[in-house]
Amino acid sequence: SSETWFGRCELVSRSRLALPVVTLHRKTSQRSKMAVPLNGQWQCQCPPHKRCCKIQPSMLACDLADLASEAKSVLAAGADELHLDVMDGHFVPNMSFAHPVVASLRKHVPDAYLDCHMMVSRPSQWVEAVAGSTKGAGARYTFHLEAMEEDELDVAAVVKLIRDHGMQVGVAIKPGTAVEALSAVVALVDMVLVMTVEPGFGGQKFMPNCMPKVLALRSEYPDLDIQVDGGLGPSTIDAAAAAGANLIVAGSSVFKPGVDRSEPIELMRRSVLKLGQGLSEEEIDRKAKKKRR
Repeated sequence: SSETWFGRCELVSRSRLALPVVTLHRKTSQRSKMAVPLNGQWQCQCPPHKRCCKIQPSMLACDLADLASEAKSVLAAGADELHLDVMDGHFVPNMSFAHPVVASLRKHVPDAYLDCHMMVSRPSQWVEAVAGSTKGAGARYTFHLEAMEEDELDVAAVVKLIRDHGMQVGVAIKPGTAVEALSAVVALVDMVLVMTVEPGFGGQKFMPNCMPKVLALRSEYPDLDIQVDGGLGPSTIDAAAAAGANLIVAGSSVFKPGVDRSEPIELMRRSVLKLGQGLSEEEIDRKAKKKRR
């Protein structure tokens, strides 16, 4: 179909989070269903924030037979952190690498920050193992809120367990989970991950209908780190950046064969600085020059 839905996000107070109400308008377009400018404004435009932008290549999309070299390559290309997807084949219908692989990778990138996205049914079960495999420059343990139904511990206890093992804490929600579900959790964690695809597989298309969640979080919690994961790249980053995401996970767009990996990394960073932080092109150029020194 050539029809694309356009809309503006207006914030209303509901529960502890300001939730966006989206007024939709139908307009003919050849473009896919993604956030696009409407009357010069993005569908979901956050107030300028000051959260640090970090680009986190998803290592699941790299050549896994050469994981260490691939990690070093994206770090040299300007990546800030490495995103590691750990799947148990139960919480999601797929399996990936587990903590022994993470431990092996850590030996080759001792100074890299490891962002561990735990797509597992019982988050508390793997905290000790992941903490042991990521010792070094720092790590984050991100568990899914939906997985807590099967965990023997409650959310607060899992958060404490993660912190007691020296890691930062992230909580993730699937596309179908309402942002209201986070109202009692946000104050406990360092970061919220809003999935923009269904977890479990790489290479999926970005879901722009998740951006109102990002906008709601950014508007209510200006100092919160907000991560987006799924389908992010040069053609979709502006929607996520404008909504307020500052931690950007990107897999296929960074590890695409024949692409200079520094280019999508720099493009996505500039988008967050411009649309999220409200910086001018000149200010962004100055920040880039300062970082290179």
